[in-house]
Amino acid sequence: MDVQLKRGLLDLCVLKAIAEEDSYGYQIVKDMAPYVALSESTLYPILRRLEAAKCLTVRSVEHNGRLRKYYHITPLGQQRLAQFDADWIELQAIHDFIVNRGRET
Repeated sequence: MDVQLKRGLLDLCVLKAIAEEDSYGYQIVKDMAPYVALSESTLYPILRRLEAAKCLTVRSVEHNGRLRKYYHITPLGQQRLAQFDADWIELQAIHDFIVNRGRET
């Protein structure tokens, strides 16, 4: 898979993982595991990139004597998810072209 395409899709997956409830790194990895293999070492650069893009915010909360970072989706992050819904129709058309081109008889 194209690296840039995968990168963009993983960004969207992470945003979706926190869309309904704030979450922390290890929980995000667990929530995504049934759908996408993602290590924590891959996740944290994604989270930093999304924070820099203002798609999520971070807050620290003490948990069992340690600080845990919780991630919260912003309105801009919500907009990116909504835009993907619109883009999906175009992606499906591209997929159909690639798969079916030349098969019409």
